[in-house]
Amino acid sequence: MESSLSDETLFRRALVSLYVMCPLTVLFLRFLVAPYGRHARSGWGPALPPALAWVLMESPTLWLTLLLLPRGRHRSHPFALTILALYLLHYIHRTLIYPLHLSINSRSKSGFPLVIALSAFSFNLLNAYLQARSASHYADYPAAAAFGLWVWLRVLVGMGIFFWGMSVNIRSDLALLRLKAEGGGYKIPRGGWFEWVTCPNYMGEAAEWLGWAVVAFSPAALAFFLYTCSNLVPRARAHHQWYLQKFGEDYPRSRKAIVPLVY
Repeated sequence: MESSLSDETLFRRALVSLYVMCPLTVLFLRFLVAPYGRHARSGWGPALPPALAWVLMESPTLWLTLLLLPRGRHRSHPFALTILALYLLHYIHRTLIYPLHLSINSRSKSGFPLVIALSAFSFNLLNAYLQARSASHYADYPAAAAFGLWVWLRVLVGMGIFFWGMSVNIRSDLALLRLKAEGGGYKIPRGGWFEWVTCPNYMGEAAEWLGWAVVAFSPAALAFFLYTCSNLVPRARAHHQWYLQKFGEDYPRSRKAIVPLVY
């Protein structure tokens, strides 16, 4: 009983921490742009090859989730397994497949700062623990026979948003990597959702976690969606300003940063 209470206390503190991190992240990124990718700059200490950095910093989402799932009281519940399968689907791509594309297509000689990779690794430890324990242990699920029309409708809508966002995220990332593979420096992306926003990859990822939060319908999933927006919206804004400064009048003025027609 003592260990159970201890874990519940840890879970609640982790949940509160993630909510608190949202406004702090927005405030932090208002004044500082993380120094990787097109915003890379010197003075941030040792760096890793970008592909290796992505594998290492995203890896807790896979191994920690799979380690915690068998320890949950809902470890075999279809709803918990569905929620975590969606989570793992995204991170299998982000941890294993995306870095492979990055290593093949990117010609960038700039490294990924170790301090940023360690920061992301720490966040993923916190979030993987929180999401895995929420879905597999602390959530309350009704029996399958008790699922009403509202639950099934919510799940279908959420999964539709999730898979649409994942498709946009992957396609946009691949389009950017193809431009890098061409060489010759940065270019203006064209076609698809790039005609509407500067960062459709970020728009797609935010949509993924919105859909996932709709499916999971838990405080932990909502916190993750809010944190995703807190992290990606300021970075999309920085990207948008970077493109405007670099390309001037050649950059389409109708594009927004991350939300079509809005922001």
